Amino acid sequence: MLIFDHLSLSVADIERAREQFAPIMHELRFERFDADPKGSSWQREGEPEFILMPAREPDSGPHVHGRVGWQHLAFEVGSRAEVDRLHAVATDAGWTVVRDPKEYPRFTDRYYASFVEDDNGIRIEFMNNPPRE
Repeated sequence: MLIFDHLSLSVADIERAREQFAPIMHELRFERFDADPKGSSWQREGEPEFILMPAREPDSGPHVHGRVGWQHLAFEVGSRAEVDRLHAVATDAGWTVVRDPKEYPRFTDRYYASFVEDDNGIRIEFMNNPPRE
């Protein structure tokens, strides 16, 4: 049983958000479903649904990292090369680089990640932290 059923984000410009999220979600093998004509959602078997909806107050953003609310969403991927690849996919889709891919020894000696932010101030992380051998 899933603990989290879905994650829903409000965005200022739904079309632009689709342009930025679609390539990433596609590469993560999430299938797009647009049951609500105003929004978009992606799902992969066994994973929570990811939903984008237009903000009720479109001029209320962008979100500011570090303020109350959203911090970031981390996508665990299979390798450092996959972190690098997804980082490039995101930047090609217009995401802003917060931190280029690098090691984060303060987390573990195996932690490798990058951080990007979209036009709405939504921050995501691509990370790889394999178990100790």
